[in-house]
Amino acid sequence: MASSSDAQKTWMLENQVTQINDAAIYAFDEAEQEAIYQKHPWREDVNWVKNVRMSAVAMIKIVMHAKSGGDIEVMGLMQGKVTPDGTFIIMDAFPLPVEGTETRVNAGAGANEFMVTFQEACERMGKPENVCGWYHSHPGYGCWLSGIDVQTQMTYQQHQEPFLAVVIDPKRTCASGKVDIGAFRTYPAGHTPADDGPGEYQSIPIDKIEDFGVHCKQYYPVPIEIFKNSLDNTLLELLWNKYWIDTLSSSPLLHNRAYCNQMIQDCVQKMDQIDTASVSQSRFRMVMHEPKKRKEDNPLNKVAIDASKNAGEQIQGLSSQVLKFSLFHARSPGNCRPAPPQPPAAPVPMET
Repeated sequence: MASSSDAQKTWMLENQVTQINDAAIYAFDEAEQEAIYQKHPWREDVNWVKNVRMSAVAMIKIVMHAKSGGDIEVMGLMQGKVTPDGTFIIMDAFPLPVEGTETRVNAGAGANEFMVTFQEACERMGKPENVCGWYHSHPGYGCWLSGIDVQTQMTYQQHQEPFLAVVIDPKRTCASGKVDIGAFRTYPAGHTPADDGPGEYQSIPIDKIEDFGVHCKQYYPVPIEIFKNSLDNTLLELLWNKYWIDTLSSSPLLHNRAYCNQMIQDCVQKMDQIDTASVSQSRFRMVMHEPKKRKEDNPLNKVAIDASKNAGEQIQGLSSQVLKFSLFHARSPGNCRPAPPQPPAAPVPMET
C-alpha cells in the first residue's frame, strides 16, 4: 500500500492538484444559481466563463471512464455550479450509456432517459448540483472540438446555459502519465473572435487537421484547475485503489503500441507534405539576414515537437516498466543477471 500511496502523491503533483481548506466550495445556494440564470451574463460577454475548477474525484471518474472505452469514444455528464464571476465548479461526473465509434459519440433517447433518472436520484439523496456540462473522449487525437462537437455544444448553450464542454484523451494520458484534458465554450453563431495571435502549438493527427482548422475559431479554451478537500480523501482512496490496480495491470508500451505506431506514421506523412522549396527559402532568408518566419509557422519545427513528444512518452513507458519490475521482484533490475558459473569444488581426499 506504500507504493500505492506514493503513486497517488506523484499523480497529484503531476496534475497540479491543489489542496483547499474552504468547505464553502461544496455549498450549493439554489437562490444564487437562479439569480445567475436569470441575469444571463454570458449574453453580454461571450467570454464570460474565465475558469474551471474541477474536483479530483470528478477527474478520476472521467479518466477511468475514458480509459475503459479504449479506441471508442465515450460520453458523460458533469454536475456542479457556476459562480457570479464566471467560474465553473465541477463536483462530480457520471457516464452515459451511449453508442460510440472511433470518431464520434451519439446520445440517443436511452441516454436522455438515464440522465433524467440519475438527476432525480441525486436530488433524493441530497445532491442538488445541476448538470452543468458534458465530457467525451478523443482517443489518441488530442483535446479540441470537432465540427460535430461544436454543433453539440452550441445546442447545449442555446437551451441549457450555462454549459461546459470537456474533452479528454485517454491514450495520451496513459502515454504521458499526466491527464490530457481540456475545457471549451463555443461562440454564438456569427460571432468573429478577435485575433489574439498564435496560441500554444497542439499536435493534431494529419487526418484531423482539416476538421480542427475549420472549426478552431468557433470556440475558446478555458483553463482547468484541479482541487481536493479533506472531504474528498475517502472517495479518492476508494477510486485510487481501482485506478492503481488497473494501472499496474497494464503496460503503456503494449497498451499504446498501436497509438505509438500511428504517431510515427503521422510524423512521416507530415514530413512528406513539407514543401522542399519552403525549406530552401528559409535557408535563403538566414543567409540574407532577412526576418525569419514565426517559429510556430515552421512545419519542420512542428514535426520535431511531435517526434520529441512521442519519444518522451516511450521513455515514460520504459521508466514505468522498470519501476514496476523493481517494486515487484526481489532483486533490482541491475542484479537480475544469471550468476556466473562457479569452478567445480576440489575433491576431498579420502582417508585410507
